[in-house]
Amino acid sequence: MEKMMRFQYKPVRRQEAIVGLFVLLFPVLLPCFFASFSHASPSTFLEWSVPKPRHLQLLSSALQRESSDGEPTDLWAPLADQGWRPCLGGSVNAPPALPQKSEGYLQVFLDGGLNQQRMGICDAVAVAKILNATLVIPYLEVNPVWQDSSSFMDIFDVDHFINVLKDDISIVKELPDDFSWSTREYYATAIRPTRIKRAPVHASANWYLENVLPVLQSNGIAAISPFSHRLSFNNLPSEIQKLRCKVNFKALVFVPHIRALGDALVHRLRYPPTESQPLITDDLTGTTDRNVKQMPQKFVVVHLRFDKDMAAHSACDFGGGKAEKLALAKYRQRIWGGRVLNSQFTDEELRSQGRCPLTPEEIGLLLAALGFDNSTRLYLASHKVYGGEARISTLRDQFPKMESKKSLASSEERVLIKGKASLLAAVDYYVGMHSDIFVSASPGNMHNALVGHRTFENLKTIRPNMPLLGQLFLNKNITWLEFRQAVVEGHQNRQGQLRLRKPKQSIYTYPAPDCMCQA
Repeated sequence: MEKMMRFQYKPVRRQEAIVGLFVLLFPVLLPCFFASFSHASPSTFLEWSVPKPRHLQLLSSALQRESSDGEPTDLWAPLADQGWRPCLGGSVNAPPALPQKSEGYLQVFLDGGLNQQRMGICDAVAVAKILNATLVIPYLEVNPVWQDSSSFMDIFDVDHFINVLKDDISIVKELPDDFSWSTREYYATAIRPTRIKRAPVHASANWYLENVLPVLQSNGIAAISPFSHRLSFNNLPSEIQKLRCKVNFKALVFVPHIRALGDALVHRLRYPPTESQPLITDDLTGTTDRNVKQMPQKFVVVHLRFDKDMAAHSACDFGGGKAEKLALAKYRQRIWGGRVLNSQFTDEELRSQGRCPLTPEEIGLLLAALGFDNSTRLYLASHKVYGGEARISTLRDQFPKMESKKSLASSEERVLIKGKASLLAAVDYYVGMHSDIFVSASPGNMHNALVGHRTFENLKTIRPNMPLLGQLFLNKNITWLEFRQAVVEGHQNRQGQLRLRKPKQSIYTYPAPDCMCQA
């Protein structure tokens, strides 16, 4: 009996020991548990505190609208002829021959995302022209945020690039063996006489002639790193300005598989399948679709720039509660050491100044107020939305026919772009250029690039009036009628009307009058 009692007693003591051990280790395990969320995706983190709609009264009114009755009837009408045409120089006569002798090889190392690098490529061609240098196909740095190692040749059709510019500058895909030592790794290990490290932002043509040309002439090569925003927009010869536009709008074409996927997405947006139509297989692409013998539909592309990087840098409050505020503050500290200019302002001040990116909910309300309804086909151009599907749900409620790369293309079709931020952005850019209307949720490089490109092609582009919208969204008592009227009036002249470039403004956003002529 005593042995039996001891036998029955041991399991109890073992359980107590396990509980006691857990209590002792709990203070150690708890930080580890929460630390695991520091590396979790934004959508995973915010599942613990799902962001709620911030403009319930407006959202309720927007959701009740099922048609655009009473709205402007010219919403989808293309832009009228504004009397300007692309004008990149040249003539029917043969172009002048390139100088027989180049001053040397010019290398540039470009950081940033796809569209910042795109502008850097255009500047690199212009600088090579100024210096009479042979341009080496630009090196694209790995973006610290997106961690994308895609090269120039992964994104752009390099043969097309060289061919379009063959009468303007000499371009090589790689350095000859004599200069093979000039690599990114070489410049990362020590100070090198062939590297120009301190090129000023928006440097003049004279600065390059005085500081880079001697390096070229002495060494036969010069490498400029970093090179983003390193050429002025002012006081340059007209042929250099036109050359920059020629690169941006003519020479930079995406690789064939990007264009093919973009064409497939545009086709499916124009001709959405219906259950009554039979399935057919495209002999060219091998993709399966339904019969497309129907009238093409119009669609709008919305660039939703609402990733964690953007949200954190803005220092705005997006309604995710304390958990979101802490997560964004931690991100700011890790990436920028907490040094973000907007941090010194309150959320109300930032919004009234138009310095907060529009949330998916807010861009949906803007579109609804402008006259888009629940029958609108909307393509969402974005990489990763901070807050995931929980954040996007209000926009999807307003526009149930919303599509994206993932919804329109199969995983097999997306395999070449999966996990590559630059290629994903390239597809969105391509679809954006083929849409009836383009809208961006906030200013940025993608916004600037597409505004300029669509201006060049005279395509409708709605530029949100950020200060106006910020003030409207701060007014919690505003009615739907008041909101809609203010939005319509505030965007009458922001739908693609051509604006001439002012001093210091980017030629890539405002190509007129430098690269366009009045008809």
